Amino acid sequence: MKGTDPAAIGGDGGVRPRFAPTSIRARFTLAMAGVSLLVYAVIGVGVDTAVHNRIERDAFRDTQRAATEWIGSMRSPTPPQPITSERVPYLQLVDASGSVVSASRAASGLPALSTLRPPYDDRIQNRVQCANGRCLVLTASRVSPQEAARLWAGQSHIVYAAMPRPALLGSQRLEALVAAGVLAASLLTGWATWALVGRTLRPVEAMRAQIAEITISDLSLRVPQPSGDDEVARLARTANQTLDRLEDAMERQRRFGSMVSHELRRPLTGLRTQLEEVLLFPEADARRGVRDALATAERLQSIIEEMLMLTRISTGPRAVEPVGLAALAREEAARRGGGPPVEVSAPEELTVTGNRVQLAGVLANLLVNAQRHARTGVRVTVLRAGGDAAVAVQDDGAGIAPGDRERVFEPFTRLAEGRRRDPAGSGLGLAICRAVAETHNGTLRVEDSDRGARFVLRLPLARSQP
Repeated sequence: MKGTDPAAIGGDGGVRPRFAPTSIRARFTLAMAGVSLLVYAVIGVGVDTAVHNRIERDAFRDTQRAATEWIGSMRSPTPPQPITSERVPYLQLVDASGSVVSASRAASGLPALSTLRPPYDDRIQNRVQCANGRCLVLTASRVSPQEAARLWAGQSHIVYAAMPRPALLGSQRLEALVAAGVLAASLLTGWATWALVGRTLRPVEAMRAQIAEITISDLSLRVPQPSGDDEVARLARTANQTLDRLEDAMERQRRFGSMVSHELRRPLTGLRTQLEEVLLFPEADARRGVRDALATAERLQSIIEEMLMLTRISTGPRAVEPVGLAALAREEAARRGGGPPVEVSAPEELTVTGNRVQLAGVLANLLVNAQRHARTGVRVTVLRAGGDAAVAVQDDGAGIAPGDRERVFEPFTRLAEGRRRDPAGSGLGLAICRAVAETHNGTLRVEDSDRGARFVLRLPLARSQP
């Protein structure tokens, strides 16, 4: 984007305003202050209008009352000077020609206060009238026809009652007070928002600082976890759980890397030795030396392929489909000829969702191990266990000691009996089987049995399974 400041480009690729705050706290505070300013301004305008209307209404009420009371007290065509209140000092009686017939002391000698002449159908009218730098709140009240007939032979007369416009209506003082109140309320709201958001985000900042100190070489640190069960507390728990999984994965990776280097070193050393013998001793059987080296290379290739398989399986099954475990167990048992017989017991078909090839590989590996250690036969049982399908593979051999039942699933771990019966094994078969079970949200364990070893694979039943 030519001519665009890189600092103005947001993390999502969008262009951020140059002076936009980057802090969530600042953005939220500015947004809240802006919204509150708008709301308070609307409220302020309403308050200002209401106060203006109330003051003006009260003023017109007083002038109207003064005019009405004077009209009611008239007994002669030329009424005496009225007694006024301090609030409404101006009263005038004006005839049809506009001449002042009678007036209060404050209005004596003044021309008619107004030219407003209300009609008979709307005899009382109010007005704010300004002239010569003076503004009056004025009521013009036309004398009723009955009074006019009684006092002036039907000639129309009008009474004007007025008072100086109140100071709040004649200046911007009220608007200034309302504006100051709106600004103060908005600033107070912004400060409160800043403090509240800061307090809310303080645990998040503590988590960020702690995570920044975590390195790949030391994953033992954990973020501080606030009490309660709000979003921040759940975020801290999730972060710590993620760090636990990451630390466990890194530890397993270190152990696996150490074991891989150890397990590969031996065949590589053997391969190098065999090739050096062929070069150093020409008189030896070169063909036999190359054949031995080729066998070592094949074993090395087998180990590498199994390690790659274990790595691929840990990412989860690639393609899943409904798999009937009873039918799959019968198919794999039928392929295991040439060893102790395999008996399958499956009262019902149990369907799971998974990768058929991987699950078949697990059953095949378990059956091979069971036949290798069995004395007379192997029994496979497929049954329902709550919401899971369980496949148990049991032999009648020597069994596995309780202390070794977890070790056998570790990569490159081989018990003495296994090395004796299968010297060429890599020790990765059961590790691959457990990895497949776990990627299918299942388990693979060695359980107690009266005789021999009993491996039990548990997998969740498919949703369509009744």
